[in-house]
Amino acid sequence: MAMAVLLRKVWGSVLARAAAGTAPPEAFAAAASPRRPQAAGEYGSLGALDVLPIDVLAQILRLLGPADAARSTAVCRAWRLLASDNGLWAFFLRLGPDPWELVVFAETHLGAGPALHPGLYYDSSPQLSFKHVYTRRAVVPGSIIVDGGSGYCKYGWSKYAAPSGRCATFLEFGNIESPMYARLRHFLSTIYTRMQVKPSTQPIIVVLPLCHSDDTESARASRKQYKDTLYSVLFDMNVPAVCSVDQAVLALYAAKRTSGIVVNIGFNATSIVPIFQGRVMHEIGVETVGQGALKLTGFLKELMQQRNITFESLYTVRTIKEKLCYVAADYEAEKRKDTQASCEVDGEGWFTLSEERFKTAEILFQPQIGGVRAMGLHKAVSLCMDHCYNSEVFSDDNWYKTVVLSGGSSCLPGLSERLEKELRELLPAHISEGIRVIPPPFGTDSAWFGAKMISNVSTFTEAWCIKKKQFRLKTRRNGPSFVNVWFSFDKLHNSFGATGVSLEHGKANTDTSEFQPYETRCTK
Repeated sequence: MAMAVLLRKVWGSVLARAAAGTAPPEAFAAAASPRRPQAAGEYGSLGALDVLPIDVLAQILRLLGPADAARSTAVCRAWRLLASDNGLWAFFLRLGPDPWELVVFAETHLGAGPALHPGLYYDSSPQLSFKHVYTRRAVVPGSIIVDGGSGYCKYGWSKYAAPSGRCATFLEFGNIESPMYARLRHFLSTIYTRMQVKPSTQPIIVVLPLCHSDDTESARASRKQYKDTLYSVLFDMNVPAVCSVDQAVLALYAAKRTSGIVVNIGFNATSIVPIFQGRVMHEIGVETVGQGALKLTGFLKELMQQRNITFESLYTVRTIKEKLCYVAADYEAEKRKDTQASCEVDGEGWFTLSEERFKTAEILFQPQIGGVRAMGLHKAVSLCMDHCYNSEVFSDDNWYKTVVLSGGSSCLPGLSERLEKELRELLPAHISEGIRVIPPPFGTDSAWFGAKMISNVSTFTEAWCIKKKQFRLKTRRNGPSFVNVWFSFDKLHNSFGATGVSLEHGKANTDTSEFQPYETRCTK
């Protein structure tokens, strides 16, 4: 307490001296010499404070906080140099809610917007002015983040530590024979109502599920049509600014990468997405494996039924999967081990599994075990890597060697290690050398956190968002591609890998099941 009072007195005298205009001319002389000064006087005269070491003055500014540190720049040139030190403002940024390494990555690699990324890794980036970054980030407005997902949607405020709510995906809203515009409007209106916020008050980030992944004219038109419809809905709701980014790209950003391959284990399917400098490389090819989280849960259900283990719902099986299941490093060797373990599910008691724990996830690598005719995950990823290598689109042959996992089931322990091991055994040395598989950096919410990273970047509204006027001008030039368009629900359903299981064809789904966990909805 006494130290705080002393610092306030010192600061008060500095401001009073500045207001009285008593700063001597030498205070405005050239600042510090190239070597690091040992005393404050080497920055220019600070009067009685000249005898204090620079480290002491820097500590004073740290304790006073960013507001007073910014005010000190108006005192004299010496104080301006002290208060503009990059280390000081890096210290203030470290005290913020966002992890320091994510702040540095976002500002150096995402600040220019989706059209430009300066490098593959954040540690190769140019020097930042952290004072400028701090000032800009402080005034960035809070945004609403909506991660559509493929099993359920996550939404919340960008300034919060995690999503604040979950609901069904937009494909489960409204009449399935309605135009996409009506379904999206129903979906987004419901989210705004649940968050108790007016659409006109905040920007929004919409996470786009991977859809129509082929590199064909029809697929490109469908992607554009969906995006234009989304913008039209939001701007008709008077949203001030909209940002939309692919789910796989955001999962990559969350891992502090702008290039690599994202393996997204969705609800019904698994997608292997090559991304270079923040852009999905459709021309190289997005691989799709026809099994996802629902198949894993269903297979565990079958194994439990074979052992006469009773349970109330598929949601119970999913909970057990998340608590007990894992990926074996060596499947055959694991079968010879004692792997029995138990867990408790609220309201249903204890459950004990043995080889079911690792056999469930093994169908990712050996689909035939679960009676599925599909390519193994490691083979699909290796095929994608082979396409990246043979494309020779870029001079850098290492951009695709970072594999980032995303999706709820990708959080299973041991998956990243097993996939990396299988890839090294399957691929030739010139491709497999340097491969690294990264587990989901933020668990099931990696894409949401990637969106949160973008929403807090200092250039968010200028570099990442589109305004209503910009969209209308663009639409006027290119012509509308979304007004009163009736989309094929079946085509979108398959493309998004969404649930759709609780709907009857042509029947509105507006009851409270929209906001229940998806396995619970599946059992209705």
